[in-house]
Amino acid sequence: MSQSSQQSRNQRKAQAPTALAHVRNIGIAAHVDAGKTTLTERILFYTGASHKIGEVHDGAAHMDWMAEEQDHGITITAAVTKAPWRDHLLQVVDTPGHVDFTIEVERSMRVLDGVILVLDGVRGVEPQTETVWRQRSRFGLPVLFFVNKVDRAGADFRRVLKHIRERLDVEPVAMTVPLPDEHACIDLLHRRLLHFDGVQGEQVRSEPCPDRLWEPVADLHEALLLAAADADETLADLVLEGGEPPPDVVLSALRRGTLAGRLFPCFGGSALRNLGVQPVIDAAVDLLPAPLDRPAASARRPDGSTEEVAIGNDGPLAALVFKVQLWDGRRHCFTRVYRNRLKGGDSIAFQTADGRVLKEHVARIFDVDAGRKTRLDAAGPGQIVLLAGLRHAVTGDTLCDPEHLLMLERIEARRPVLSLAIEPGAGTDEDKLLEALDKVEQEDPTLKVEEDPETGQRLLRGMGELHLQIVLERLEREFGLSVRSGRPAVAVRETIARAARAEILHSRPASPDGKQPELSAWAAVEVAPRPRGEGNRFVCEPRLRPDGAELNAEQRQALEEGLASGVAAGPLQGASVDDVEIVLVEVELFGAQTTVEALQAAAARALAKALAEASPAALHPVMRVDVVVPEANLGTVLGDLQQRRAVIQATETDREAGDGSSSIRCEVALEALLGYTTELRSLTQGRGQYSMQFERFDLV
Repeated sequence: MSQSSQQSRNQRKAQAPTALAHVRNIGIAAHVDAGKTTLTERILFYTGASHKIGEVHDGAAHMDWMAEEQDHGITITAAVTKAPWRDHLLQVVDTPGHVDFTIEVERSMRVLDGVILVLDGVRGVEPQTETVWRQRSRFGLPVLFFVNKVDRAGADFRRVLKHIRERLDVEPVAMTVPLPDEHACIDLLHRRLLHFDGVQGEQVRSEPCPDRLWEPVADLHEALLLAAADADETLADLVLEGGEPPPDVVLSALRRGTLAGRLFPCFGGSALRNLGVQPVIDAAVDLLPAPLDRPAASARRPDGSTEEVAIGNDGPLAALVFKVQLWDGRRHCFTRVYRNRLKGGDSIAFQTADGRVLKEHVARIFDVDAGRKTRLDAAGPGQIVLLAGLRHAVTGDTLCDPEHLLMLERIEARRPVLSLAIEPGAGTDEDKLLEALDKVEQEDPTLKVEEDPETGQRLLRGMGELHLQIVLERLEREFGLSVRSGRPAVAVRETIARAARAEILHSRPASPDGKQPELSAWAAVEVAPRPRGEGNRFVCEPRLRPDGAELNAEQRQALEEGLASGVAAGPLQGASVDDVEIVLVEVELFGAQTTVEALQAAAARALAKALAEASPAALHPVMRVDVVVPEANLGTVLGDLQQRRAVIQATETDREAGDGSSSIRCEVALEALLGYTTELRSLTQGRGQYSMQFERFDLV
């Protein structure tokens, strides 16, 4: 079939409703610069969803629709689109690779059914690949691997398979072997040679694989059959006896193994050179799950009981808001529908993270194609859509029937580690800046706007220098705001080094006019350090004086709130306190003078005193850093890292890669990495690169 007729047929199919069994919600994920957006562009072109291929390096990629993405040549926000293929509908989410925008990957994974993980044919499994792998593992998503850039010098398909085994601890199953010199791939399942002809590789020509090409890959074909036999015992005897099961039977077994998370099919090619992409699209249909193939999601009712939410029309509405985005200056919510249908004008309810129940109306529903939206009348199970009109829903809220409240698992957001002091360029723009920051903060759960209690400066906190830079660029482009900013400063936490006890009598005399009565409450608190990363532990079961006194529910809540407020600001820098055990030991009540306000203040002040006497210490963000440099520069870069007090964990020179590169894995305090990009380029003549991700807060 010609490319033009295939596109026309696919477009007709896209306009018709698609049965759930023929839907694939898939994400494209990878380490930065592995080529996932380039792969997505080819998927859109070959399926007929796009009539031309947009290249990332030209700033013309269909999925990189934001101005900042085009300027920087990277994906910043997860973009959603649709692509029809073989009577199926692929809902595709292209996710960022840079660690600063990892929340985009996290919340996309939460609503996807499967993932295509793109690897660099030279670098193999890179640091952010491992981060993405952990994210997909959290949600148990089936995976296809696409080994990209096999046309580059030093690329080695088999070496990448070895990387997957060693670093991800799973067994990849090779499905196609790329032959970049022949501009072809060997289809191991069907024993055929696939050529990608035409100006843009749109014509796939198949022929029996010649023996000279088949013999070097025969072992991979045998491994494929053994993997299928492992997933389907009925094939085991035939395969072990050297038989050749029919390809459709093998494919069915591979699908079962992939959906179960036991098999990981692996494809090779070069998206930029239009090599090997169509087999991956076929595999998305053949091997990745439909929404109905995924296990039911667990939801919590307001009374604490649980309920299974299966994809389908049976039961009250359940949909998850996984992203808030400003579109044409208005607030929109990206939403995955799990159960029942959602129509424009419907009334919905949701329970917020702090337990409040809010009700709103869905004004309009849109289908999404990257930076474009199309009005829809309704959205059904399995669909990913854009909702307008919800003023208060945020990332992680579950939209449901007002008569049947539910909460699906929320989306975890990481804490920001870097901050900038910012102020409007013009003094008259203060209110406008506050309004713009509020809108941007609603979009991004990893972005926080706070005020420094000591200096009164407004602080913009985020995940890294690039993250904050992009926010400042957006403020200028989208809101017309010129913003002045200081140097980046690292966000810290506080902890204690030893145990301590403190007690305090909180007392306020009555006012002379009698309008404010006398208040009194006494509290004793003990604190002790906990292992790093275990968080705080509160024990609020105090002994009461005088004997026989009892705390009511309101008084107990006041004491708990007092302890919670006490760890919100530590004694050193006013930063939040981590990794401390807090025990409220004793409380004394003074009759009517001991109000809930007095109890709360006594608990908070006793805790503050105990923390101040427990050798408080600052915790700084420690990053896990992976540096890749030319082998000739390894010693110089290691010396520079040691000057930054890095803890070197491993160094490796991969001479098989053919590019003479060495990698360094280490842990470094974030303060020491500010401006490191420029320094690394200087040390390596522009050839070095590094990536980092937050590891923990620790003493430095």
